[in-house]
Amino acid sequence: MPAPTPPSDYRGETLCLASQHQKERALERPFRAGLGVTMAVTGTLDTNAFGSFSGEQPRREDALRTCLQKANAGLALSGERLGLASEGSFGPHPGLPLLPIGIECLTFVDSQTSLVIQESRISASTNFSKIDVQPGDALDTWLRQVGFPSHGLLVRPGRALGLGPGPVQSMGIQTPEDLEAAIRAATARSADGWVRLETDMRAHMNPTRMAAIRQLGFQLVRRLRSHCNACGAPGWGLIEQRPGLPCAWCGKPTRRIAEEIHGCGACDHQLVRPRADGLTRADPGHCDHCNP
Repeated sequence: MPAPTPPSDYRGETLCLASQHQKERALERPFRAGLGVTMAVTGTLDTNAFGSFSGEQPRREDALRTCLQKANAGLALSGERLGLASEGSFGPHPGLPLLPIGIECLTFVDSQTSLVIQESRISASTNFSKIDVQPGDALDTWLRQVGFPSHGLLVRPGRALGLGPGPVQSMGIQTPEDLEAAIRAATARSADGWVRLETDMRAHMNPTRMAAIRQLGFQLVRRLRSHCNACGAPGWGLIEQRPGLPCAWCGKPTRRIAEEIHGCGACDHQLVRPRADGLTRADPGHCDHCNP
């Protein structure tokens, strides 16, 4: 018989979600089923003030710090004990520039105990993309690739060569008719006749991103149901991965993960464990000495 799952520390509580892009559609189920909480959304909080995907408001901090700021701002508005916020970032893979990746972050705050638990997830399952076009260009292939019209788009006018695209002309585009009208309007404002089309990465406009947020929600719930053996606080889990897995040929450390650090968010208790998949040697292809 498997060991019984420990009860949730938060059953019956209200969880305040700082979101204006309908992320409760992805997060309500995992937190209700896993923690027994009721989710309330701080709809009056302008989360775009912390940074917007369209670029009008630059993000001043990294994703994890921004996520914590959102959660605390939601708590300040709601007066609840528990807060939750999500943040995402998208761009090219650092080692494979042609492969786009998405990084999702979730932050849980218990204001009563000052517990902060953050989880993140990196995925190549994203439709993040952009393309420069002119009126009349064939778009069907790109539109299929990015999942239009179930996934929204935004449109910007072009600028003089070298200055990049202008500010957003239209966003949340989900019909061919609206896309055609937006391209016409952006072309009229374009200095060079070009228009930039981008995927709208706001959660309510992007089902692929919404699915990634839901998966991360279940990941965070599992961690909140895991307790520290030293102090009993919820939130025991992976907090760091250390590189240095030795090369199978030369034995020198590589950049591949060698150890996982599991720790508590409430006390200093930590455990160092070998990587979860049991791998003890790195392929020489990952070694800077054997394969410089």
